[in-house]
Amino acid sequence: MKTLIMNATVLTVNSTNEVIYNGAVGFENGTLTYVGPTPEQVDTYDEVIDADGRIVMPGLVNTHGHTAMSLLRGYADDLPLQEWLETKMWPLEARFTEEHVRWGTSLSIVEMLKTGTTTFVDMYDHMDMVAGLAAASGMRAVLCRGVIGLCPPDVQTQKLEEASAFAAKWNNTADGRIKTMMSPHGAYTCPPDFIERIVAKARELDLPIHIHMSETEWEIQQNVSDYGSRPVAHLEKLGVFNRPTLVAHAVHLTDEELDTLAKYDVKVSHNPISNLKLGSGVARVPEMLERGICVSLGTDSSASNNNLDLFEEMRMAALLHKGVRHNPVLVPATEAIRMATIYGAKALWIDDKTGSLEVGKQADFIVLESHSVYFQPAHDPISHVVYSASGRDVKDVYVQGKKLVENGQCVTMDEKKIVAEANRMFSTLQK
Repeated sequence: MKTLIMNATVLTVNSTNEVIYNGAVGFENGTLTYVGPTPEQVDTYDEVIDADGRIVMPGLVNTHGHTAMSLLRGYADDLPLQEWLETKMWPLEARFTEEHVRWGTSLSIVEMLKTGTTTFVDMYDHMDMVAGLAAASGMRAVLCRGVIGLCPPDVQTQKLEEASAFAAKWNNTADGRIKTMMSPHGAYTCPPDFIERIVAKARELDLPIHIHMSETEWEIQQNVSDYGSRPVAHLEKLGVFNRPTLVAHAVHLTDEELDTLAKYDVKVSHNPISNLKLGSGVARVPEMLERGICVSLGTDSSASNNNLDLFEEMRMAALLHKGVRHNPVLVPATEAIRMATIYGAKALWIDDKTGSLEVGKQADFIVLESHSVYFQPAHDPISHVVYSASGRDVKDVYVQGKKLVENGQCVTMDEKKIVAEANRMFSTLQK
């Protein structure tokens, strides 16, 4: 069926960040066939939807998270990262079953969809469950079985085999909406020889690598103490960056380390709110952008954020660096919106499919209810999206041309049941 959404303010986020007033997007069989001014004749379309001036823009791309951890939202706040992990998160996560992952992930998917995220990354356990839920929801996802290697060699082998089998099974499934990566948790949680084995498997399967890196000063000092080098040099030596690599956080980097990331075209997932909440620090995003490093946005888990609204992340990324550097021109709105969309797609190597509204790409887009007073006067919609909007303004969400959210309500997920089950599953962790 040929569909046209007309009379919209279209934010293409293409190479020129073009804004099309009284614009339209047309799509058929999940692919964008028209992006431009509203045509005078629309009778060639089977379905015509009047956007009534609302904003239509690419769906948001969340490049780092742990969806099942939504069950732990608000459980442990205001703690340093290592204390938070070792005394609060890991003990409860050790009790997670597949059912915990089912309902925690479902809760996150509903939240992401309703706040405009169409693509997400997940690094966790019980990933067959996560992949099945992503496929059923209609979302686009890039998934990896996160592997911590602080365990006996036979357990390491078991984890690696599980991660590899998952990656091979699910890559390019669900009409191409699901892709996979290999994922050592971090340099300080995986022995060097284990990371090398993961790199070899990524090479064998021709998959990217996703890893936490340089999130805290403690982590860096621990890496120096254990292995005699900081994480960037350590991972470079182990061959990680010889594979396409997406690193999460990258908060504490030297100029030399930034140059190394640029040399290898390493992608970065910037998680400003989680990093602030955990007191981890502020990544050197302006220097990354200056070097041509692809910087995308991630929420991390809703246990450390505490929500998955990527509009908040976008706004924080635009404001934070201005404030800490005393420089209002850093990370302008036009760059922040790209970090949440096309740079996210590039960070996941799927920018040929999503991240901007261009003919030939897949029809992944959202419609914002932009008639609210804080979108007025309507003279700069990109500014309003970055500095004024929130996920609560999302009206409709499409992925591959399929409507997943209609008038603020999920079409493919039973929100009421999911909320009830998520609360029930959290109660089992407290017994």
